[in-house]
Order: sequence, then structure tokens, then C-alpha cells
Amino acid sequence: MRNFLLIPHLKIQNANAMSSPYTIGFPAMTAWLGAIHALQRTLQAQGYTNIVLDKVAISCHHFDLQTYKGRGDFVHSIVGTANPLDKDGNRPAFIEEARCHLEVSLLIECQNLDPDEEKQLLADIQKLILSMKFASGDVLSARHCEFIRFDEDAHLEAELPKITKRLMLGHVLIERRDLVIESMNEGKDGLDAVLDYLKITHRSTQDEDGKVTWSSKRKTTGWLVPIAVGFQGISELGQAKNQRDANTPHRFAESVITLGEFIMPYRIESMDQLLWQYHVDLENNLYLCQNLTTTI
Repeated sequence: MRNFLLIPHLKIQNANAMSSPYTIGFPAMTAWLGAIHALQRTLQAQGYTNIVLDKVAISCHHFDLQTYKGRGDFVHSIVGTANPLDKDGNRPAFIEEARCHLEVSLLIECQNLDPDEEKQLLADIQKLILSMKFASGDVLSARHCEFIRFDEDAHLEAELPKITKRLMLGHVLIERRDLVIESMNEGKDGLDAVLDYLKITHRSTQDEDGKVTWSSKRKTTGWLVPIAVGFQGISELGQAKNQRDANTPHRFAESVITLGEFIMPYRIESMDQLLWQYHVDLENNLYLCQNLTTTI
């Protein structure tokens, strides 16, 4: 029996849409798992010392990227926040930050859950999430949380809808690293492999009467997006001057980008296809968030 905490219809304002140095859009997976880890630490500090929140699934119900495209503009512009005027009455310089408003449901797997504490635990979680940050965004509201039991030994077609129907109407994000690996096996580098599935190819055909018909398509079907899933170390472990945590080795790292796909929850074939968790590959200096079905 597996226990899940459902945080339904979490409305978040001004979340960080700059998911990596290269991509703007849905917040990075590191942000969601980081928020769940922060929730776990706060609960443990409040006396729930054994609880572990280590896996999460995200269903997006609404997404509003704060950009603007005027008439005649070729590209969209970021809608930035204005800083107060300085003493001379001028607008001070600032770094533009991509923001988004979104509504999501979070499905979190819970370990070591005490049935006698469930009622009080739900009440405490409900209070905590309203004061937390998710992907640097402020929580406006959330519906009542609940615990869901999932019996792996029962018939899958009977148990899985108990989960997926609570994630509707929305799109759940899964990892499609398999597509990137497939392109890299064909000789492309990592960036070209990602762009290969994101680009739109336009073609024209002309019939016998001279009529020209245009068509557009991608390499494969599906709502594919680039997503940031972690970091790769680019320096050796060591100590840095004035680092935040003096007890943890420091290293410089760069973002890891791969492909994700938004799909409707009813297309999910197993619980592990939904859930994301941390995965560390020290041999290759990788610190990643991965679907359970793609963990190597």
C-alpha cells in the first residue's frame, strides 16, 4: 500500500518562469522538488520526525506566462515589474525576470505515515502551504488536501483512476529523455537533439492546377517542451570563500535540459510514470530530477 498526499488546485502568482539560462516557461522540476523538500523539513521540525516526502507529480490546470507581443512585434517581451524611482527620479537598472501565474495540483508520495496523526497532519499542511513559496511564487489559495491510498497489489485498472481523476482537468508533466537519447545515438549533440523535436518544419506542395498548399509539423506528435531537470558539476568539489553552507563541499555547475511532455492524466499507464524524484550520478557529476521510470 502506497500513501499519497494530494494538494489540489494550488494557485501560485509570480512563479519563476526562467527555468534555466536557456529556457522560459514552466518552472523547473528542481523548484517543485525543492518546495516538497522544504515542506518535509518544516513538518519534521514541528514534530512529524519520521515523515518523508520524496516523490512528486505535477498536474498543470492553468498557465499564464507574463509576456507581451505588440502589433508588428516579431518576438514576445517579458512583462517586468517596475522598481521605485531613485533619488534623481530615474528608473534604476534591474535584471528582467520571467514570471508566470499558474494553477497546479501536486501529488506527493508519503513514507512513514502515522494513521493516528493524519487528521492533524492535514490541518498543519493546509496552513503551511499557504505561507510557503513554490517556484519563488506566492500561494494565493489551495483547496483542501487529502490522503489517497494506492494498492499496488490490486487491479491496476481499478486503482489508477482513483489517482488520475483527481488530477483532471489538467496536463501532467513526464520526462521524454528517451527521445533525446534516440537523436544523440544518431550523431547529434545534446542541444541539437532537443531542438530537433521542438522545431516546426513548414513545407509547401503544388498541385496540377498550380494551387500551393502549406503544411507544418514536428518530428513527432505530442506536447513536447524543454525542461530543466537539474545540474551537472563542471568543477571539482571543494570549499569556496563565504559559501552558504560551510560543511558541504562546493562546486560550480550548469543546468541540465531535456525534453518533457504534457499529457492528460488518463493516458498514464503506471504510477511511476507520474512521479519525479532526485537522482544523483556521482560518476558523471549529475544531480537530477527524474521520473521513476527513467531513473538509471
